[in-house]
Amino acid sequence: MKLAIIGSGMIVNDFLTMVRDVPGIQLETIVGTDRSIEKMKLLKDKYGIRQVSTNYSDCLNDKNIDTVYIALPNHLHFSFAKQAILSKKNVICEKPFTLNLAEMKELRELASANKVMLLEAITNQYLTNYKKIKEAISTIGDIKIIECNYSQYSSRYDAFKKGEVLPAFNPKMGGGALMDINIYNIHFVTGILGEPQKVNYLANVENGIDTSGILSLDYGDKKVVCIGAKDSTAPIRTIIQGNKGAIIIEGPTSTIDRFTVIDHQNKSKIVDFKVHTHRMYEEFTEFERIIRESDVETMTKHLDHSEIVMSIVDKGLETAGISLG
Repeated sequence: MKLAIIGSGMIVNDFLTMVRDVPGIQLETIVGTDRSIEKMKLLKDKYGIRQVSTNYSDCLNDKNIDTVYIALPNHLHFSFAKQAILSKKNVICEKPFTLNLAEMKELRELASANKVMLLEAITNQYLTNYKKIKEAISTIGDIKIIECNYSQYSSRYDAFKKGEVLPAFNPKMGGGALMDINIYNIHFVTGILGEPQKVNYLANVENGIDTSGILSLDYGDKKVVCIGAKDSTAPIRTIIQGNKGAIIIEGPTSTIDRFTVIDHQNKSKIVDFKVHTHRMYEEFTEFERIIRESDVETMTKHLDHSEIVMSIVDKGLETAGISLG
């Protein structure tokens, strides 16, 4: 994979600390704005990126690049991914894929027409610990309730309350608690249970954006609550309750550092099959393989999953009366 990195924010800095551990990825270019040029030059020198650019078109015309990793604010995902696909580049796009299901479907159709790979960067779907959770579910009987709580007070919330609207709380830029941190919970649940029958989002809305909220997903005989908050904090924990036991994940659904299986006799077992200390290692290892092997079948499976997630997002935002973009 000959990769161009689009963006230079926190997620890119985090990504670069890990990517050299992934065989088969060559860092060709980092693309950003004029105001981030000095920062990008430092990243180029530190991590061995071939070149720095402030011109996205030049990047897309570069024959040395076959894949772009889009790590930009949420509202830019669709337009930057679309340009890359039309330029015959494979696309890895940070979560949330797009601001709505219609945009995601359009990207998918364009990727198919242009015969390129399209993938959403969402860590938990690729973690071995997550796969082991899905295997362990059979030991706790029939799932009855899942509760995911990812609540983390945002340092930007203080500024938001004073009237300074940063991207994290800007509805035009696809901000809000659902799209930022609760999206991990949605992916976590959807990867286990699939598409729900009903969706409802009870959100705390300030100036048109959800600063926190409770997303309920009804699966008939299974009920799910996904809590995401940027205006308050609480123990970050997920519990899967079955009629023969439970699975508990301490910490966010984005990392799944380890988990505990508990039976009816309250006997517990801690499980940890981490492959790497960095949460993004396994997904990018798999992305490199999927693109190298042109594994359309696996890509399609992940896109089907992402479509369900975006459908839940659409319905949730609609029930809360929130409009993004």
